[in-house]
This record gives sequence, structure tokens and C-alpha cells, in this order.
Amino acid sequence: MADLSIIILTYNEEIHIERCIKSAAQVAEKIFIVDSFSSDTTVEKAMALGADVVQHEFVNYAKQFDWAINNLPINTKWTMRLDADEYLEPALQKELPGLLETLSNNIKGVYIKRKVYFLGKWMHYGGFYPLYLLRIWRSGEGRIENRWMDEHIVLSNNTGTIIAKNDLVDDNGKGLTFWIDKHNRYASREALDILNTKYPLLEKDLALTQADDPQAKRKRVIKEGFYKRLPLGFRAFVYFIYRYIFLLGFLDGAKGFIWHFLQGFWYRFLVDMKIYELEQKSGGKMEKLVALFEELHDIKLDPPKGA
Repeated sequence: MADLSIIILTYNEEIHIERCIKSAAQVAEKIFIVDSFSSDTTVEKAMALGADVVQHEFVNYAKQFDWAINNLPINTKWTMRLDADEYLEPALQKELPGLLETLSNNIKGVYIKRKVYFLGKWMHYGGFYPLYLLRIWRSGEGRIENRWMDEHIVLSNNTGTIIAKNDLVDDNGKGLTFWIDKHNRYASREALDILNTKYPLLEKDLALTQADDPQAKRKRVIKEGFYKRLPLGFRAFVYFIYRYIFLLGFLDGAKGFIWHFLQGFWYRFLVDMKIYELEQKSGGKMEKLVALFEELHDIKLDPPKGA
């Protein structure tokens, strides 16, 4: 057992939560569930498995996780972020306790490779493996970016990190309709983040630009410095071709085509069309953009300080 607390955010995750907690329990001293008032049996199952459960109103992932870091009674040396539809492979369960115990004090974070499964198949190509994510950090040394989408854990100081040898798995079993509905919501959030690079809608969190996270930093630079400069819609097609042909996504087979087309083209095209719609309806006026987004999603955005 490692001197480790694992934080899991949940909302109606009854089909995943047992798998997730059972894998986490092999390594963690404490498992915290921050639930967004689930209407299924998520909370009951989590409590029965020994997790500490609290409920908190959800605005977006970053705000929810930030609340968790700052309010949960975490007294372990290490903290880990784990999604409810993820689990640790047995090899990673065996590796982590010994790894965390022997790390020198200058190592503040641990990257873990993630395998993504879709329709029961591992998406090995198209740039999806290995995907290195900073998922474990010394308690008090990490925070989450204040973004509406694609948020990363960043360390408080640009200090040492290490990569674990083994993998965690992302395998959502809720089906294709759920996946499409979820990515429709994601597309709205990503549209807001992209618009925020053009208009001062929200405070910009630039922590990743100073972080020791070369893969995430490189992807962010490509997305915000090159991808967003391409024409709306066309760039989704370019990205899909790059990913499916040049990054060998076609080697993932028939299910891989569905994944790379939906996640690499349809989703990106949907983000662009939401941007197009918002800009058309607002005439590019910042106040109208904010009002439209708040009306569509029944939320209140935090404007930049001094705006």
C-alpha cells in the first residue's frame, strides 16, 4: 500500500465505479469520491467499497477538482487523479507502492501512460499511445489548470518528474450514444476555450507554458499556435488525415476507423461549428458571446479581472 490518496470525480458512474475503486484500493491508503449528486447507485456502491464520499455541485471538471484538492482531508504524501471510467492495470498496481516509496525528494510528480479503449478495443495508433499524463504528485505541490476543457495537473514548481513503467486504462462502457452526448458537451466547452484565445472572455491560465510537461505543452502549442489558425471545418479534415494516415490510425482496424473519425473529425468539426454559430450570432462582440454561452448552457462565466 502506498502513502497515496486517490481523488475520483463521479456522476452516475454505477457501471464503472466498482472496477475503478477496486483497482485503486490495491495501491491507495485513501480513496475520495467527489460526487455531483448522482441519481443512480454510484454513491451507495462507492461507500460499500470503503471510499470516502462527499457531494459537491458541478460547474466544470477543473473547478470540481480544484475544490477537491483544497477541501478534502488529504494527509498522505502523494495525491492521484483518476477518472471513474479508468482503472490501474495489475502491473501498475504492483509498481506504484515501491516506486513512490523510493523516489527522492526532488521528484514531485509521476507521469503514467494511458491506454484508451473504444468499443472494447485498444486504440494503439493515431497518436493515442503512449499518452503521458501527470497523474500523481506530492500533496500540496500540484493544482489543476483553470480551463473549461483539456485541463492538466501542473506542479507548483518546475521540479523533477518521473515516468511509471506501466499503464492505466480508459475504458468507458456506457455505449456510443452516451459517448456522442458527452462529446457534444465537450465540444461546447472546447469552443469556449478556443474562443478565449481570440477574445478576453475568461482569465487565461498559462501555467502549462512554464510546466515541465513536454508532451502536453507541445500539443497545446500546436493547437493554439497552428491548428486554430487554419480555417474552421477544414482544420478538422486536416487533423483527421494526419492522425489516420500519417500517425497510422488505420492500423487500429474497423473500430479504430469509427474512433478516429468520430473523435478526430466529427468532434473537431462540431467544435468549429459551435465557434462559427457563436461568432455569427454575437457579431464577434465579447459581451454577446458571453451572454450566448451562458444562455445555452445555463451557467455563469467568470470574466477576467478588471473586465
